[in-house]
Amino acid sequence: MTDKEPAGAVELGSDGGAGASDGGAGASDGGAGASDGGAGRSDGGAGAADGDAGRERFLADAAARGLEVRVVERLAANSLEEAAQILGIRPADIVKSLVVKHKDGSFLFALIPGDRQISWPKLRALVGVNKLSLPTAEVALAATGYERGTITPLGSTAAWPVYADRTITGRRISMGAGEHGYSAFVDADALTAALGAVVADISEPN
Repeated sequence: MTDKEPAGAVELGSDGGAGASDGGAGASDGGAGASDGGAGRSDGGAGAADGDAGRERFLADAAARGLEVRVVERLAANSLEEAAQILGIRPADIVKSLVVKHKDGSFLFALIPGDRQISWPKLRALVGVNKLSLPTAEVALAATGYERGTITPLGSTAAWPVYADRTITGRRISMGAGEHGYSAFVDADALTAALGAVVADISEPN
């Protein structure tokens, strides 16, 4: 991933502990779309999923965790691949934040690179359950306060555990950050540390 400003994107700013950054173009959430992740915690404040409110929650949570993020406003994209092209990065560098539902009604976030998908047997074994599923967009909104296409653990209205696929480690990634039309860039290792995420092998090729 590059820090150069991509064509079709406008940098809004970058901060350390009080950074300003957003991301959001697919059914799963990443720098181009929506994203969702169980043993770490992601905290968020109250608020709606609408526009600036979601982005402000994202930024406030990143700032509270001392997490440095860089935000760009980008053109709308119809797929993760298209968003990666707009941002000038590889699909693998967009990390999807996937909301996963337990059969008991609780949730977790799974952070998965754009060129891979959840391995359900691996994730179930790691969490220690025999059933997990992807909820509807409406259920994900109620669980996180974010619309699909903008979901991120940062700023979620509930503190669900976070699992991150080990293939994202050691890289700078793009992810969703609470509002459509924005993408956040962040160091993956700093992100997983700030979220207290469990980093493990939970994916397989698309």
